[in-house]
Amino acid sequence: MKKKVVFIINPKSGIGKKSIVEKEITTEIDTESIDFEIIHTKYRGHAKEIAERFSGKTDAIVAVGGDGTVNEIGSALVGSETALAIIPVGSGNGLARELNIPLRTSQAISVINNMYTRKIDVMKLNSYYSLNVAGVGFDSFISHKFSTVKRRGPLQYMRLITQEFPAYKSQEYTLNIDGHFFKRNAFLISFANSAQWGNNIRISPNAQVDDGLIDVCIVANFPNYAVPALLVSLLAQAIDKNKYDEIIHAKEVELMNEEPLLGHVDGEPIMIEPHSKISILPLSLNVVVPDEEFFKSSIFSPLREIIPQFQQFQQQISQFPFTKTKQ
Repeated sequence: MKKKVVFIINPKSGIGKKSIVEKEITTEIDTESIDFEIIHTKYRGHAKEIAERFSGKTDAIVAVGGDGTVNEIGSALVGSETALAIIPVGSGNGLARELNIPLRTSQAISVINNMYTRKIDVMKLNSYYSLNVAGVGFDSFISHKFSTVKRRGPLQYMRLITQEFPAYKSQEYTLNIDGHFFKRNAFLISFANSAQWGNNIRISPNAQVDDGLIDVCIVANFPNYAVPALLVSLLAQAIDKNKYDEIIHAKEVELMNEEPLLGHVDGEPIMIEPHSKISILPLSLNVVVPDEEFFKSSIFSPLREIIPQFQQFQQQISQFPFTKTKQ
Protein backbone atom coordinates (compact mmCIF):
# COMPACT_ATOMS: atom_id res chain seq x y z
CA MET A 1 0.00 0.00 0.00
CA LYS A 2 1.34 3.41 -0.98
CA LYS A 3 2.40 5.93 1.65
CA LYS A 4 0.75 9.35 1.62
CA VAL A 5 3.06 12.34 1.96
CA VAL A 6 2.36 16.08 1.94
CA PHE A 7 5.18 18.51 1.13
CA ILE A 8 4.70 21.98 2.64
CA ILE A 9 7.02 24.49 0.98
CA ASN A 10 7.86 27.84 2.54
CA PRO A 11 8.70 29.94 -0.55
CA LYS A 12 10.59 32.47 1.60
CA SER A 13 13.15 29.90 2.81
CA GLY A 14 16.34 29.38 0.84
CA ILE A 15 17.88 31.73 -1.69
CA GLY A 16 16.35 31.05 -5.10
CA LYS A 17 15.67 27.42 -4.18
CA LYS A 18 11.89 27.20 -4.40
CA SER A 19 11.54 26.12 -8.04
CA ILE A 20 14.63 23.90 -7.89
CA VAL A 21 13.43 22.05 -4.79
CA GLU A 22 9.94 21.56 -6.20
CA LYS A 23 11.38 20.12 -9.42
CA GLU A 24 13.62 17.74 -7.44
CA ILE A 25 10.66 16.56 -5.38
CA THR A 26 8.68 15.65 -8.49
CA THR A 27 11.62 13.88 -10.13
CA GLU A 28 13.27 12.19 -7.12
CA ILE A 29 10.29 10.98 -5.10
CA ASP A 30 9.53 7.27 -5.40
CA THR A 31 6.08 7.39 -7.02
CA GLU A 32 5.78 3.60 -6.92
CA SER A 33 5.57 3.64 -3.13
CA ILE A 34 4.47 7.21 -2.36
CA ASP A 35 1.51 9.38 -3.31
CA PHE A 36 2.38 13.01 -2.68
CA GLU A 37 0.96 16.50 -2.71
CA ILE A 38 2.79 19.86 -2.69
CA ILE A 39 1.36 22.91 -0.90
CA HIS A 40 2.93 26.37 -0.59
CA THR A 41 2.58 28.52 2.51
CA LYS A 42 1.26 32.06 2.13
CA TYR A 43 1.89 33.61 5.54
CA ARG A 44 3.48 32.98 8.92
CA GLY A 45 1.55 30.24 10.74
CA HIS A 46 0.11 28.80 7.52
CA ALA A 47 2.35 25.72 7.64
CA LYS A 48 0.94 24.82 11.05
CA GLU A 49 -2.63 25.25 9.80
CA ILE A 50 -1.97 22.96 6.84
CA ALA A 51 -0.24 20.36 9.01
CA GLU A 52 -3.12 20.34 11.48
CA ARG A 53 -5.49 19.64 8.60
CA PHE A 54 -3.50 16.61 7.45
CA SER A 55 -2.38 15.32 10.86
CA GLY A 56 -3.46 11.70 11.31
CA LYS A 57 -4.51 11.46 7.66
CA THR A 58 -1.11 11.06 6.01
CA ASP A 59 2.02 9.05 6.76
CA ALA A 60 4.33 12.07 6.75
CA ILE A 61 4.29 15.83 6.34
CA VAL A 62 7.49 17.31 4.94
CA ALA A 63 8.74 20.71 6.08
CA VAL A 64 10.52 22.27 3.09
CA GLY A 65 12.05 25.32 4.72
CA GLY A 66 14.04 26.45 7.71
CA ASP A 67 13.75 26.00 11.46
CA GLY A 68 10.59 28.12 11.64
CA THR A 69 8.75 25.96 9.12
CA VAL A 70 9.97 22.81 10.88
CA ASN A 71 8.68 24.17 14.19
CA GLU A 72 5.24 25.04 12.78
CA ILE A 73 4.72 21.62 11.24
CA GLY A 74 6.26 19.68 14.12
CA SER A 75 4.08 21.58 16.60
CA ALA A 76 0.98 20.41 14.73
CA LEU A 77 2.14 16.77 14.81
CA VAL A 78 2.99 16.36 18.51
CA GLY A 79 1.21 13.22 19.70
CA SER A 80 0.19 12.23 16.16
CA GLU A 81 1.15 9.09 14.25
CA THR A 82 1.88 11.29 11.22
CA ALA A 83 5.63 11.78 11.01
CA LEU A 84 7.56 15.00 10.46
CA ALA A 85 10.04 14.87 7.58
CA ILE A 86 12.45 17.65 6.61
CA ILE A 87 14.01 19.02 3.45
CA PRO A 88 16.29 21.66 5.00
CA VAL A 89 16.63 24.88 2.99
CA GLY A 90 16.89 27.41 5.83
CA SER A 91 19.71 29.41 7.38
CA GLY A 92 20.60 27.22 10.36
CA ASN A 93 18.74 23.92 9.88
CA GLY A 94 19.37 23.01 13.52
CA LEU A 95 17.06 20.02 13.98
CA ALA A 96 17.82 18.65 10.51
CA ARG A 97 21.55 18.67 11.25
CA GLU A 98 20.96 17.10 14.66
CA LEU A 99 18.96 14.26 13.07
CA ASN A 100 21.63 13.74 10.37
CA ILE A 101 19.24 14.72 7.58
CA PRO A 102 21.31 15.65 4.51
CA LEU A 103 21.30 19.28 3.38
CA ARG A 104 21.37 18.18 -0.24
CA THR A 105 17.75 18.05 -1.43
CA SER A 106 18.03 14.87 -3.50
CA GLN A 107 19.54 13.03 -0.54
CA ALA A 108 16.88 14.35 1.84
CA ILE A 109 14.23 13.05 -0.59
CA SER A 110 15.95 9.65 -0.59
CA VAL A 111 15.53 9.59 3.19
CA ILE A 112 11.81 10.29 2.74
CA ASN A 113 11.54 7.52 0.12
CA ASN A 114 12.89 5.08 2.71
CA MET A 115 10.38 6.33 5.35
CA TYR A 116 12.37 5.16 8.38
CA THR A 117 11.06 6.83 11.55
CA ARG A 118 12.04 7.34 15.16
CA LYS A 119 10.48 9.20 18.08
CA ILE A 120 11.98 12.29 19.70
CA ASP A 121 11.16 14.50 22.67
CA VAL A 122 9.52 17.91 22.35
CA MET A 123 9.67 20.82 24.80
CA LYS A 124 6.62 22.87 25.67
CA LEU A 125 7.02 26.50 26.71
CA ASN A 126 3.60 27.72 27.85
CA SER A 127 1.46 27.25 24.71
CA TYR A 128 4.45 26.93 22.36
CA TYR A 129 6.33 23.82 21.29
CA SER A 130 10.07 23.70 20.70
CA LEU A 131 11.66 20.79 18.85
CA ASN A 132 15.21 22.05 19.06
CA VAL A 133 16.23 24.97 21.30
CA ALA A 134 14.24 27.71 23.04
CA GLY A 135 15.58 30.52 25.16
CA VAL A 136 15.82 34.01 26.57
CA GLY A 137 18.61 36.56 26.52
CA PHE A 138 20.92 37.65 23.74
CA ASP A 139 19.94 35.00 21.19
CA SER A 140 16.28 35.88 21.71
CA PHE A 141 17.07 39.57 21.34
CA ILE A 142 18.80 38.79 18.02
CA SER A 143 15.94 36.57 16.81
CA HIS A 144 13.52 39.47 17.32
CA LYS A 145 15.84 41.82 15.41
CA PHE A 146 16.49 39.25 12.67
CA SER A 147 12.75 38.78 12.06
CA THR A 148 12.56 42.40 10.85
CA VAL A 149 15.40 42.35 8.29
CA LYS A 150 14.66 41.82 4.61
CA ARG A 151 17.81 39.94 3.63
CA ARG A 152 18.16 36.58 5.41
CA GLY A 153 20.97 34.06 5.70
CA PRO A 154 23.80 33.20 8.11
CA LEU A 155 26.02 36.09 7.04
CA GLN A 156 23.30 38.63 7.76
CA TYR A 157 22.69 36.92 11.10
CA MET A 158 26.37 37.21 12.02
CA ARG A 159 26.42 40.84 10.95
CA LEU A 160 23.48 41.55 13.25
CA ILE A 161 25.23 39.85 16.18
CA THR A 162 28.34 41.95 15.57
CA GLN A 163 26.32 45.15 15.50
CA GLU A 164 24.21 44.47 18.58
CA PHE A 165 26.64 42.71 20.91
CA PRO A 166 28.57 45.76 22.25
CA ALA A 167 25.45 47.47 23.64
CA TYR A 168 23.65 44.39 24.98
CA LYS A 169 23.28 44.12 28.76
CA SER A 170 22.91 40.85 30.67
CA GLN A 171 19.78 40.38 32.79
CA GLU A 172 18.81 38.87 36.12
CA TYR A 173 16.76 35.66 35.90
CA THR A 174 15.03 33.61 38.57
CA LEU A 175 14.48 29.92 37.80
CA ASN A 176 12.85 26.99 39.53
CA ILE A 177 14.52 23.91 38.10
CA ASP A 178 12.86 20.71 39.31
CA GLY A 179 12.11 22.33 42.67
CA HIS A 180 15.50 24.01 43.13
CA PHE A 181 15.69 27.82 42.90
CA PHE A 182 18.44 29.66 41.04
CA LYS A 183 19.16 33.35 40.53
CA ARG A 184 21.52 34.13 37.68
CA ASN A 185 22.84 37.22 35.96
CA ALA A 186 22.95 35.73 32.49
CA PHE A 187 23.92 36.76 28.98
CA LEU A 188 21.51 34.10 27.74
CA ILE A 189 19.68 31.01 28.89
CA SER A 190 18.94 28.24 26.40
CA PHE A 191 16.56 25.37 26.95
CA ALA A 192 17.99 22.67 24.74
CA ASN A 193 16.24 19.58 23.48
CA SER A 194 18.98 18.99 20.93
CA ALA A 195 22.60 20.02 21.05
CA GLN A 196 22.67 22.90 18.61
CA TRP A 197 21.15 26.20 17.54
CA GLY A 198 22.05 25.47 13.91
CA ASN A 199 25.02 25.46 11.53
CA ASN A 200 26.63 22.93 13.91
CA ILE A 201 27.04 25.61 16.61
CA ARG A 202 26.32 23.58 19.73
CA ILE A 203 25.03 25.29 22.86
CA SER A 204 24.76 21.98 24.73
CA PRO A 205 27.13 19.48 23.08
CA ASN A 206 25.86 16.43 24.97
CA ALA A 207 22.11 17.07 24.69
CA GLN A 208 20.04 14.27 23.17
CA VAL A 209 16.62 14.50 21.55
CA ASP A 210 15.32 11.31 23.17
CA ASP A 211 16.62 11.36 26.76
CA GLY A 212 13.51 12.89 28.36
CA LEU A 213 15.50 15.87 29.66
CA ILE A 214 15.87 19.60 29.05
CA ASP A 215 19.42 20.92 29.10
CA VAL A 216 19.23 24.33 30.80
CA CYS A 217 22.28 26.16 29.46
CA ILE A 218 23.13 29.33 31.39
CA VAL A 219 25.82 31.56 29.90
CA ALA A 220 26.80 33.94 32.68
CA ASN A 221 27.66 37.60 32.26
CA PHE A 222 31.27 37.71 31.06
CA PRO A 223 33.97 40.35 30.51
CA ASN A 224 34.89 41.44 27.00
CA TYR A 225 38.26 39.72 27.19
CA ALA A 226 36.47 36.35 27.51
CA VAL A 227 34.68 36.71 24.16
CA PRO A 228 37.37 35.01 22.01
CA ALA A 229 37.53 31.98 24.33
CA LEU A 230 33.73 31.69 24.34
CA LEU A 231 33.60 31.84 20.55
CA VAL A 232 36.33 29.23 20.22
CA SER A 233 34.54 26.92 22.66
CA LEU A 234 31.28 27.31 20.70
CA LEU A 235 32.95 26.54 17.39
CA ALA A 236 34.87 23.65 18.94
CA GLN A 237 31.60 22.23 20.34
CA ALA A 238 33.00 22.50 23.84
CA ILE A 239 31.16 25.42 25.45
CA ASP A 240 30.17 23.13 28.32
CA LYS A 241 33.84 23.22 29.36
CA ASN A 242 33.94 27.02 29.51
CA LYS A 243 33.83 28.48 33.03
CA TYR A 244 31.08 30.96 32.07
CA ASP A 245 28.73 28.18 30.98
CA GLU A 246 26.55 26.14 33.33
CA ILE A 247 24.36 23.24 32.20
CA ILE A 248 21.63 21.76 34.40
CA HIS A 249 19.51 18.78 33.35
CA ALA A 250 15.82 19.12 34.09
CA LYS A 251 12.35 17.78 33.44
CA GLU A 252 10.55 21.01 34.29
CA VAL A 253 11.66 24.63 34.56
CA GLU A 254 9.84 27.73 35.71
CA LEU A 255 10.94 31.22 34.71
CA MET A 256 9.92 33.58 37.50
CA ASN A 257 10.44 37.17 36.39
CA GLU A 258 8.43 40.29 37.08
CA GLU A 259 8.02 41.43 33.47
CA PRO A 260 7.52 39.74 30.08
CA LEU A 261 10.71 38.62 28.34
CA LEU A 262 11.86 38.48 24.76
CA GLY A 263 12.11 34.78 23.92
CA HIS A 264 12.41 32.39 21.03
CA VAL A 265 11.35 28.85 20.15
CA ASP A 266 13.57 27.22 17.52
CA GLY A 267 14.78 30.68 16.51
CA GLU A 268 11.29 32.15 16.07
CA PRO A 269 10.68 35.26 18.22
CA ILE A 270 7.98 35.14 20.91
CA MET A 271 7.07 37.06 24.05
CA ILE A 272 7.37 35.04 27.25
CA GLU A 273 5.01 35.72 30.15
CA PRO A 274 6.53 36.76 33.51
CA HIS A 275 5.77 33.38 35.10
CA SER A 276 6.34 30.66 32.52
CA LYS A 277 6.84 26.91 32.50
CA ILE A 278 9.05 24.79 30.24
CA SER A 279 8.43 21.04 30.31
CA ILE A 280 9.51 18.01 28.31
CA LEU A 281 7.15 15.71 26.40
CA PRO A 282 9.11 12.47 26.04
CA LEU A 283 9.07 10.70 22.65
CA SER A 284 6.03 12.68 21.52
CA LEU A 285 6.97 13.31 17.88
CA ASN A 286 7.61 10.87 15.01
CA VAL A 287 10.35 12.02 12.63
CA VAL A 288 11.64 10.60 9.36
CA VAL A 289 15.40 10.10 9.57
CA PRO A 290 18.16 8.23 7.72
CA ASP A 291 18.71 4.63 8.75
CA GLU A 292 22.17 3.14 9.20
CA GLU A 293 22.28 1.80 5.65
CA PHE A 294 21.73 5.24 4.12
CA PHE A 295 25.23 6.46 4.95
CA LYS A 296 26.75 3.32 3.44
CA SER A 297 24.88 3.74 0.15
CA SER A 298 26.09 5.44 -3.02
CA ILE A 299 23.25 7.96 -2.62
CA PHE A 300 25.09 9.59 0.27
CA SER A 301 28.40 11.28 -0.44
CA PRO A 302 29.76 14.00 1.87
CA LEU A 303 31.45 15.70 -1.09
CA ARG A 304 28.17 15.90 -3.01
CA GLU A 305 26.70 17.68 0.00
CA ILE A 306 29.59 20.07 0.66
CA ILE A 307 29.85 21.43 -2.90
CA PRO A 308 26.28 22.88 -3.05
CA GLN A 309 26.79 24.43 0.41
CA PHE A 310 30.00 26.09 -0.76
CA GLN A 311 28.29 27.38 -3.89
CA GLN A 312 25.47 28.85 -1.80
CA PHE A 313 28.02 30.50 0.49
CA GLN A 314 29.75 32.06 -2.53
CA GLN A 315 26.41 33.36 -3.78
CA GLN A 316 25.65 34.98 -0.41
CA ILE A 317 29.13 36.55 -0.22
CA SER A 318 28.75 38.05 -3.69
CA GLN A 319 25.66 39.99 -2.60
CA PHE A 320 27.52 42.13 -0.07
CA PRO A 321 28.86 45.52 -1.27
CA PHE A 322 32.41 44.92 -0.05
CA THR A 323 32.76 41.96 -2.44
CA LYS A 324 31.80 43.93 -5.56
CA THR A 325 34.55 44.70 -8.04
CA LYS A 326 35.13 48.41 -8.56
CA GLN A 327 34.33 49.64 -12.06
